[in-house]
Amino acid sequence: MKRVLVTGANGYIGRHVVEKLLDLGCEVYASDFGFDGVDERATKVTVPIFQKDKDLYKKLGEPDACIHMAWRNGFVHNADSHIEDLPQHFEFVKTMLEGGLKQIAVMGSMHEVGYWEGAITEDTPCNPKSLYGISKNALRQAIFSIPGIDDVCVQWLRAYYILGDDLKNNSIFSRIVKLEGEGAATFPFTTGKNKFDFISVDVLAEQIAKTVCQTEVKGIINCCTGNPVSLADKVEEFIKENNFKIRPEYGAFPDRPYDSPGVWGDAEKINQIMKNYK
Repeated sequence: MKRVLVTGANGYIGRHVVEKLLDLGCEVYASDFGFDGVDERATKVTVPIFQKDKDLYKKLGEPDACIHMAWRNGFVHNADSHIEDLPQHFEFVKTMLEGGLKQIAVMGSMHEVGYWEGAITEDTPCNPKSLYGISKNALRQAIFSIPGIDDVCVQWLRAYYILGDDLKNNSIFSRIVKLEGEGAATFPFTTGKNKFDFISVDVLAEQIAKTVCQTEVKGIINCCTGNPVSLADKVEEFIKENNFKIRPEYGAFPDRPYDSPGVWGDAEKINQIMKNYK
C-alpha cells in the first residue's frame, strides 16, 4: 500500500484527489488547516508544513510520495501572496527531499506559460504574465535545479481550465450557477470564440492520483484532455446539461487582446499513464 501525503487536501482539487487515491488503495495522509471536505478514510495531519525542521519528513508520516497542492489565493492571480509564499514552498519541497522523500508531485498551471497559441508541451517556453504564473514557474525551475534531483521522481502536474464542483471554484461556470440561482435572465459575456482545454475536476483528480501511483512517467506532465473547445460551446453545453434558463449576452465584454485564440495541453504523457495504469 503506497502512503501518499497530500498538502492542500481540503482545497478545490485536493479533496477530489484524496478520494481518488483512497479508491485506488493508497494510504492517504491529508494535510490542511481544516478537514470539513476531506474523505473520512484519510489520516488527518495537522503538523505545519512551512517550518524549518530537519525532521519534517518524519513528522509528516514518512510518505512514499507527496502531492504538494497547498497554495493560497489560487483564484486571485495577481495576489502578492504568490511571491511572498514562494520561498516557503521551495523550502518545504527541499526539506522533504533531504529527509528522504523519493517522489514529489507538485501542482502546476498553464499560467506558467503565459501567452501561447496551440499545444503546450513540456518544452514550451514560459513567459508568465501574472504573479501566480510567475511563482509557479519559478518554483518548478527551482525544484528541477536542486542538486541530486535526478535521483528523485519529480512530477510537475500542469493543469488547464478546470470545471466541476462549480460553487467551489471561481470560473465563468461558478458565476453562471450563482446568477441562475438569483433568477438572472442573462449574463454579460465575450464572443466566446477562444478555445481552451477544459477538464472536469473529477477527471483531473483521477489523472493526478494515477500519475502519482506510478513512477515511470515523470517530469512536466500536462493534466488535460488535449482537445481545444471554444468557451462559447462549453458554456452552452454547461447551461444545457444543468437545464438552466439563463443565456449569455455575447459580445457584452470585449475579448481581451492578451488571450490566446486557442491553447491546450499536449496529452501524450497523461494518455500514456492512463492507458498503462493497472
